[in-house]
Amino acid sequence: MKIKYAVPVVFFVALVIIQKENNIISRVSDKLALKQTPQTPIHAGRSGSALARRNVSVPSLAEPSSAFTLMKRHLERYRKRQLEAAPIINGRKDILLLATTRTGSSFVGEFFNQHGDNMFYLYEPLWHVEKMLTLETGGTNATATAKAYCNVLRHLFLCDFSLLESFIEPLPMDHITASLFRRESSSSLCQEAVCSPFVKGVYERYRCRNTRCGPLNLTMASESCLLKEHRAIKVVRVRQLEILRPLAEDPRLNVKFIQLVRDPRAVLSSRMVAFPGKYKTWNNWLTNKDADIDDNEVKKLKSNCDNIRMSVELGLRQPLWLRNRYMLVRYEDVARSPVNKASEMYKFTGIPFTPQVKDWILKSTQVSKENRGLYSTQKNSTEQVEKWRFSLPYKAVQLVQKVCGSTLKLFGYRFVTSEEMLRDESISLIEDFL
Repeated sequence: MKIKYAVPVVFFVALVIIQKENNIISRVSDKLALKQTPQTPIHAGRSGSALARRNVSVPSLAEPSSAFTLMKRHLERYRKRQLEAAPIINGRKDILLLATTRTGSSFVGEFFNQHGDNMFYLYEPLWHVEKMLTLETGGTNATATAKAYCNVLRHLFLCDFSLLESFIEPLPMDHITASLFRRESSSSLCQEAVCSPFVKGVYERYRCRNTRCGPLNLTMASESCLLKEHRAIKVVRVRQLEILRPLAEDPRLNVKFIQLVRDPRAVLSSRMVAFPGKYKTWNNWLTNKDADIDDNEVKKLKSNCDNIRMSVELGLRQPLWLRNRYMLVRYEDVARSPVNKASEMYKFTGIPFTPQVKDWILKSTQVSKENRGLYSTQKNSTEQVEKWRFSLPYKAVQLVQKVCGSTLKLFGYRFVTSEEMLRDESISLIEDFL
């Protein structure tokens, strides 16, 4: 008799759970009311769980790891094909710069922002999407977020701001907003063609610095975008490269993916300085001998490393949809030779490397300490490469190496085995890349 009633009860509970999940996704789908192209399901978790169970070993300082050696072979194979054979051709290019926070993406994004009148550049438009979804769902649902990110990016590459508008808070009136995140970081949104009349009394937090523009007219921005030959977008919120497959397969687009990575130890050090409120647990652990590190913080660190590693592994495998569309760039290589790396990135995209970009790089990488800021894109780049080695405590370095060991090895970052080695500038922690 108990079994007779138990089955309907279990069935009812399962329906409630499924309905709750569907409600979250449907709220996002309302914002994505457009005809969708087929999407490929994400299977990142399957391979990630197996890789997470592997033991982390400290490789020899003298020889690169086998993972890194394999990576260099992949790079040799596809870069030779792409960089030497890819001609500079006419036609629109869509560039998506993928990164995570504090990896130097703002600096690298400027390589495209400074291109000139033929480039329409956008800085972190997905900030609005993440914020809205977090407010509406009380967290971020992976399926809904991936769908939203991909569709917003598709619209923006097509110079259509209508979908992004629905995520901006407060909602734009007559397609005019004073709330676009970091508008001033996009020269395309501060040009005369998109400048609406200045409105006294209207506060715009991210207003243009060098032009007296009123609130952003998104219709004018769309029209300006359509007149540009190329489009570039910088994002730090896409966790898995796989979710962007619909962009690569959309016949209306011509997307090139550039993924920027950085030593996870350097990233942690930079984030602790830039976001002290979010890293209170870390700071407490490092300053208090009796404190323990929060397991959730360690899990987040591992998840970030695993997501980046899996995306790079996918990119280097060069599946058909990514063939000749993916380029991996290490921040350390950019910082040590910014003009050469910028030129290489432009060659990969098939866009001419302009004198304006070269001039900006030279000017921005040779500045005094007095003119630098925490979030500035103007810094002495060579000083930034291993600056973290003298600020991050050794026990934090040990933890990152334990949790992110496979990522460090794949990207060619050497392990340190003592505090003396960590602080010794004569020992490089960066394997030579191609």
